Amino acid sequence: MTATTNRQNTHQERAMSSNSTDIVQEIREEFESMLHDIQHSETKTAYAMERDVFKRLLQLGRSLLLLFFMLRTEQANREGVQTKKGERLPYHSEKQRIYFSVFGKLPVKRPYFYKQGVGSAIPLDEALSLGEDSYSDMVREMAEYLGVATAYEKVSDLFRYLFGLSLSKNAVQLMVAQDAEDVAAYYEQKGVPEASEEGDILVVQADGKGVPLVKLTEAADKVRLGKGEKRSKKKEAVVTSVYTIEPNLRRPEAVVASLFRQEKVEKEAEKPKTQAKPRHKEVWATLAGKDAALTRLASRVAKREGEHIRERVALTDGAEALQKRVLQHLPGCTLVLDFIHANEYLWDAANRLYQEQDPQRQAWVEKRTLDLLSGRTEQVIADLRTLAQAPGVKPVQQEQLQKTANYFERNLAYMHYDEYLRKGWPIASGVIEGACRHLVKDRFELTGMRWTQQGAESLLHLRAVAENDDWEDYHAYHRGQRHLRLYSSSSSQSQPLEQVALDSTASSVRHLFSFKTEISGQHQSATAERKLAA
Repeated sequence: MTATTNRQNTHQERAMSSNSTDIVQEIREEFESMLHDIQHSETKTAYAMERDVFKRLLQLGRSLLLLFFMLRTEQANREGVQTKKGERLPYHSEKQRIYFSVFGKLPVKRPYFYKQGVGSAIPLDEALSLGEDSYSDMVREMAEYLGVATAYEKVSDLFRYLFGLSLSKNAVQLMVAQDAEDVAAYYEQKGVPEASEEGDILVVQADGKGVPLVKLTEAADKVRLGKGEKRSKKKEAVVTSVYTIEPNLRRPEAVVASLFRQEKVEKEAEKPKTQAKPRHKEVWATLAGKDAALTRLASRVAKREGEHIRERVALTDGAEALQKRVLQHLPGCTLVLDFIHANEYLWDAANRLYQEQDPQRQAWVEKRTLDLLSGRTEQVIADLRTLAQAPGVKPVQQEQLQKTANYFERNLAYMHYDEYLRKGWPIASGVIEGACRHLVKDRFELTGMRWTQQGAESLLHLRAVAENDDWEDYHAYHRGQRHLRLYSSSSSQSQPLEQVALDSTASSVRHLFSFKTEISGQHQSATAERKLAA
């Protein structure tokens, strides 16, 4: 045990036996001691002083928080409380619980009221809005905020390094699972932006990204896998987004210029001075399947409808199953094939026809890119098929040319890019591509990570909350909902409140850890986000 830990324990034991007056005096003495040390620090470096101040402020914060709890306990009623049925519960004794704060673990004593055959209550728990377990809401929120961005083991390391606190990986994972339970309800009750803050075009996007789930089979437990065996399988997380945007009229030549980095193709006066940006973007991800994701998306779209919305656009890649469901769930939207995906098919064909360093390769793609953007997709299809039958074309080249032509032909109804550009619509799904990376890949595909579906779903929900800049609002809502669940009938419970909390927490732990949990790993660099002037 370190010297710092010994001092903290000694301070805790002294504080536990003190009254509030004694603690106030100790706080004043400690603060005066800090001032004295700062005023006589001629030989200290800035680093040494900053580190010392930080550590002592944590100790001071612990004393102040302990004083807060002690004052509330001293001021608490001990005359008895009344149940919701009108029966009176007399004061019985003092009950102690541990409060795990960012300053350390604190003992909190509360008056306990009990009468045999009637029930029990601890009113101070309700007044302080304490949770079911010992972890403070600040610890929970801080750990979860870190946990949505990095491995749970890293969160434990950070708490140990910064605060000297032992917070296990499993504790962080359980916090995420418990505190994500109100996310769906939060968005159901959340208001919509004012019409004056919205753009004219309502845009929805959808895509999928695989999440590695642990296999609940013997293969997952083997030390060495056999040929073809894997420890995990992937399940698609369906990522959706909805936002509005102002029209941004472009010419096909301008889009080609942005794609191929040509500096000047059109006059400066014709270039947009400001690029239209998404307004009130909201992203979501779920492992519950395409229909569940798109049903929710349709409900979010319905809430943002109004006279201010003039156009409705749905951007997807060419996955036929996703396109069919988008048309089914969002019949009011015009389906648009993401142009970046279409353009990739041209590059696939060019890579079969030309060597990488051949200057004709880019020129070939550039010309057909302009054709697609100018509404000449049918001509491109015909040219690809003609080229596939030309003398000297190799079978592998012919196969790719036909594949590209077939892809364009199947998606022809969603490739009227000349019309979309004239209307100022976005034609690239950069928002959803970024969301797939931010929400899923950057966190769920760290090296060696495997997830349970329940654990991944909870984390996806909290990552969406963070991505949507709803973090503080959501946690305030969640704390309010938790308070209602815990205390709406607390005075008529038939067993002590802390026992109810312990039973509930134990049940959650058994349920969560009946499956294999996340295996931590190191972060892999994410692929660069696609860009298109839109």
